[in-house]
Amino acid sequence: MTSTASSTDTRQGQGVAEQRPSWQQRLRRFGYPAGPRDDVRDRLVPAYTEPGPRLWAAVGLRKEAAARVVRWSAWGGPLLITLLAGLMRFWNLGSPKAVIFDETYYAKDAWALIHRGFEVNWAKDANDLVLQSGGDVTIPSEAAYVVHPPVGKYVIGLGEWMFGFTPFGWRFMTALLGTLSVLMLCRIGRRLFRSTFLGCLAGALMAVDGLHFVMSRTALLDQVLMFFVLAAFGCLVVDRDKARERLAAALPPDADGIVRPDAAVAESTRLGLRPWRLAAGVMLGLAFGTKWNGLYILVAFGLLTVLWDVGSRRVAGARRPYLAVLRRDVGWAFLSTVPVAVGTYLVSWTGWFLSATDGKGGYYRNWATADGRSSDWSWLFPDWWLSLWHYETQVYDFHVGLHSPHTYQSNPWSWIVTGRPVSYFYESPLPGKDGCPTDAGEKCAREVLALGTPLLWWAAAFAVLYVLWRWLFRRDWRAGAIACGIAAGYLPWFFYQERTIFFFYAVVFLPFLCLAVAMLAGALLGPPGSTERRRVVGAAATGVLVLLIAWNFIYFWPIYTGQAIPIDSWRSRMWLDTWV
Repeated sequence: MTSTASSTDTRQGQGVAEQRPSWQQRLRRFGYPAGPRDDVRDRLVPAYTEPGPRLWAAVGLRKEAAARVVRWSAWGGPLLITLLAGLMRFWNLGSPKAVIFDETYYAKDAWALIHRGFEVNWAKDANDLVLQSGGDVTIPSEAAYVVHPPVGKYVIGLGEWMFGFTPFGWRFMTALLGTLSVLMLCRIGRRLFRSTFLGCLAGALMAVDGLHFVMSRTALLDQVLMFFVLAAFGCLVVDRDKARERLAAALPPDADGIVRPDAAVAESTRLGLRPWRLAAGVMLGLAFGTKWNGLYILVAFGLLTVLWDVGSRRVAGARRPYLAVLRRDVGWAFLSTVPVAVGTYLVSWTGWFLSATDGKGGYYRNWATADGRSSDWSWLFPDWWLSLWHYETQVYDFHVGLHSPHTYQSNPWSWIVTGRPVSYFYESPLPGKDGCPTDAGEKCAREVLALGTPLLWWAAAFAVLYVLWRWLFRRDWRAGAIACGIAAGYLPWFFYQERTIFFFYAVVFLPFLCLAVAMLAGALLGPPGSTERRRVVGAAATGVLVLLIAWNFIYFWPIYTGQAIPIDSWRSRMWLDTWV
């Protein structure tokens, strides 16, 4: 009786076109070919798109060879793009042989962390001593007050531990993570769009973005944060696919072998252990443990994965998908992300916890024993917790009250159009010195400018509008996911417009801008089934856009890598007055 009711309920949720008339069912026994009906499995687990036979015919490949190329390209394409990105990022990585911009903080903090477990106060001439001695310097013992958690500095310190306290050593891990992030974006884009081409395009765009390139060659925290945010997003995308596969497997096929929506199954099926969501929780904890704005990402991605579950159960046939998710998924989603992320964050402070509590350990490590037992409730908490909580409240006050003017600070409104990039390094070598041509006639310019590839960012400004349109008016989940990534990394900074903030913070949501441009390129190419003329025009438009972006990156290469160029060549690359 229950089975019959369930079947009837499911049919009520179907459209008229999906309900086969009884006369068609009777004629089936005489070989009547009824029209095709949608299988819900195709909506829950869409197939990957493959190039049409016209492409293989044009390049002269047979069907068997074409199938091998398709299989190879799923990993071969991303790996080739990653190889190119890695060669560019590791080329001459130790140049400039200097402590550039905020490397003055993070390179030395990283070295202290991996040797002492906490940051220390360095002498004012420490940078010169480090460069002159090749890193053979004595590490001070006095604890320093720092305002960022330790994960990103431990990552930088890992490179220093392997290759020494040198520019190459402290930039190695950011270059490695920058290279790996290109591979991740290719694969994430492929899974998101169900297209190897669009996935590789997104990764290739990030490989030739100037901001990502410069941040990959500089020991700052934001590139590390970007890597963990992208990794968390990738884990959640895989988790979404795995959950939908389980739902699809749980739905019973009908007499024709076609899987139809089933309300009872969709609302009652337990999705079991979800290790990819646990992995996302760890990645979000590492992001939060690198910089605090990872908290906004944690909240946004936590809501995103729950909404994905709602959409999955709705497609499977649930009449009340929100209630079903509330009963079956929300609790486990919370436990898989928030406690895991917070636990990961606390573990990252282990070096500070284990340092001495007699005033010779980490900054504020002895606060609880010295000053923190004044509250009537303080006995409920261990010393390490009280000391860390006090430290964190002081850091929060610092962050919200940071209003010190800086030459290269910028308002987030200008970021999407690269209005105010940041100069990390600048020198004016004389002709014949430090790479300046002898016939330059005057001093050269040698700069490392954290500037996004302008044509890519300007195209991304339009791509964001397209993504919002796709999400709001077409209910495209892919557009919603991309918009979520951009919003989580970008919008929180509008709450702190009076604070001293910089354009390079935007590297955190750069991967999602590249996904947006790739999605726009997919629209230019046309949907499946488009005419050959439509495909040719779309491919030409996409090809021109991509080639212009690549040319733009090559044109700005000298000011991304700190090469000495004649001053007139440098001026010709300052397209906007605000770039100087």
